[in-house]
Amino acid sequence: MEIMNKKRMQIFSGTGYTALAEDVAAHLGMKLGDIDIHRFANGEIYCRMQENVRGSDVFIVQTHCEPVNANIMEQLIMIDAAKRASAKRITAVVPFYGYARQDKKAKSREPITAKLLADLLTAAGCDRVVSVDLHTGQIQGFFNDPLDHLTALPLLVNWVTENIPSDEDIVFASPDAGRVRLAEKFQSRVPDAGIAFLAKTRTAHNVAKTLAVVGDVEGKTVVLVDDMIDTAGTLCGAAEALAERGAKRVLALATHPLLSGPACQRLEDSVIEKIVVTSTLPIPEHCGSDKIVQLSIAPIIASTMRAIFEDESVSELFDDDNI
Repeated sequence: MEIMNKKRMQIFSGTGYTALAEDVAAHLGMKLGDIDIHRFANGEIYCRMQENVRGSDVFIVQTHCEPVNANIMEQLIMIDAAKRASAKRITAVVPFYGYARQDKKAKSREPITAKLLADLLTAAGCDRVVSVDLHTGQIQGFFNDPLDHLTALPLLVNWVTENIPSDEDIVFASPDAGRVRLAEKFQSRVPDAGIAFLAKTRTAHNVAKTLAVVGDVEGKTVVLVDDMIDTAGTLCGAAEALAERGAKRVLALATHPLLSGPACQRLEDSVIEKIVVTSTLPIPEHCGSDKIVQLSIAPIIASTMRAIFEDESVSELFDDDNI
């Protein structure tokens, strides 16, 4: 008896941000797999894939947006369902990786939840993880299985080159010392751009104070770069400090628009002209500011999923800037 094996790819989405999963599937010329997800009366999650996944390359797309804990649990249950249905390989596509900020112990008796989440994904039956701009690169080391670390850098740099006149003096600025390397990556992609960073101190969770600006920003177009915008306190404080030191105008780039609590109003009231983010997370409904520009991350995720399915290089898609 002769058996001809054919690879098959299937994409399923959780309920967290279905629009992104649909956009990714559309870029691949596919449709999302049929899946039944609902809640029991007490809030427990039920999941059943409504089509055969035996022997398939299954991609389970779920960004860890609000409600974060429920969406993480939903993805874990979907992975478990696919594993028990005999999927050949299961890839968790996590555009925004939850709990990434707790990647080390800063004080005694603290958890390392970024590692805990990696363990949960592995225990559920995940063979591979795809994520975009992790808060810190060391999170890759929390996985024993492959993790494809994507970056929105090319997408954001392209926006800069298309929307900021070439005769303007551009300075890429980091809102704190921890993002200087990111600012350097942007600087290397834009000819003649400068670099600056801001020194800050954090007095509590989501509370930061800018202390000083390092670098020449006077009369320049300053572009603040960060991986995420949560309550926007750090970003708006940095923008104010740059304006006080003579920046001609201030813009901001970030991959993940968490936009929690007072973030939208803070950004609207700030000196920042434009805030450019990607679609790794949905923009909250109450956040209708004209300042916010959202770029689709779907083409980058779709290209990566195709490369994984076809066993091609992922790093070549980013010229190794995704490390």
